[in-house]
Amino acid sequence: MSRVGKNPVKVPAGVTIEVAGKRVIAKGKLGELSSEFGDDVAIVREGDAVVVKPTSESLHARRMWGTVRANIRNMIEGVTTGYNRSLQINGVGFRAAIQGKDLVLQLGYSHEVRYLIPAGIKIACPEQTQIAISGSDRRLVGQVAANIRGFRPPEPYKGKGIKYAEETVRRKEGKKK
Repeated sequence: MSRVGKNPVKVPAGVTIEVAGKRVIAKGKLGELSSEFGDDVAIVREGDAVVVKPTSESLHARRMWGTVRANIRNMIEGVTTGYNRSLQINGVGFRAAIQGKDLVLQLGYSHEVRYLIPAGIKIACPEQTQIAISGSDRRLVGQVAANIRGFRPPEPYKGKGIKYAEETVRRKEGKKK
């Protein structure tokens, strides 16, 4: 029995949830999110909560039970409060700036790296060495942060590169003479 899946998802005031077959649509003050789930789970709206139940006792249905419930909870939280991710840039001459709909990164390469900001995502650079990513879709916010970090991941000797704000880079000792 899924410990996560058996708990109903509370729907706060100001959020509307529509369940149409396998499709769930969440609307709130930060926008609208929709997702379609498989046939392994049944999604039912009961009062001010959404209940997820497996349709069979198969292993895959029980696995998807908690996953679908967590995804619905993430959708509801996304349209109410949203998600944020912060990145830090370390390195001499490394910096970031917003130009139109692009994030322009100077990362020590011979060229600047341009990243087109996807729809539904807001990126701000409060300082040249900080990037703040926010949006209502948790997966998209995390994927954008991972894509930006992937342009220059932090290296272990001097710590240069792009890292998550809460990440600690394990440092290695350099060569000794």
